Amino acid sequence: MPKAAPGQAPAVGALFTVNSRGQLQQHYCSASVVDSPAGDLVLTAAHCISGHVPGSIAFVPDYSHGRAPYGAWVVTRMIVDQGWQEADDPDDDFAFLVVSQPGSKTTLEALTGAETIGVNAVSGSVTVYGYPDGTDELIACTNTPLPYGATQLMFDCAGYYNGTSGGPFVTKVNSSTGVGTVIGVIGGYEQGGNTPSVSYAARFRANMAALYQTALAQSG
Repeated sequence: MPKAAPGQAPAVGALFTVNSRGQLQQHYCSASVVDSPAGDLVLTAAHCISGHVPGSIAFVPDYSHGRAPYGAWVVTRMIVDQGWQEADDPDDDFAFLVVSQPGSKTTLEALTGAETIGVNAVSGSVTVYGYPDGTDELIACTNTPLPYGATQLMFDCAGYYNGTSGGPFVTKVNSSTGVGTVIGVIGGYEQGGNTPSVSYAARFRANMAALYQTALAQSG
């Protein structure tokens, strides 16, 4: 499994639980910064935030072996689709997080760059990123996802264990900035898959476009 070098994908990071003193505990899911005017929006899988409340988790972009070059950003708001709230619909297994870092003089997006959201995108070659449990480094693999029914994508690449959920499917990656267009996140069918060699993602369709607009309205 290829390992992504620190700085190769600066907008991708790990989600950590946070204790009552605000200290980072374990990383358990993956996420990425997405473009917003306020520069404070992060995308992950909806199942990654089930059971959590604002303030109980934090996003650490470009995390590697205990190093956090851009610091930890506390999640202050969570935005999920109604279909997920009511029925854990796998076609709505994505969520936006509004984050903040007390004392920061700049926005998260200004530091890391941000992925753009690709709705109804044609799925060519993508790079999929994630942080497997039990490791402290980002993995990355490039392949072409296949349709899995009308509403899901399936991606074959080994090593995507628990912890990679929420990691982005990124196409058109800019070699200079490390960011591109995200067309899905590990989740959806079987909450991302039940084997480390096959991962899934809900296609970004009208439901994602509407949720993104809701998130933009709540950021800042």
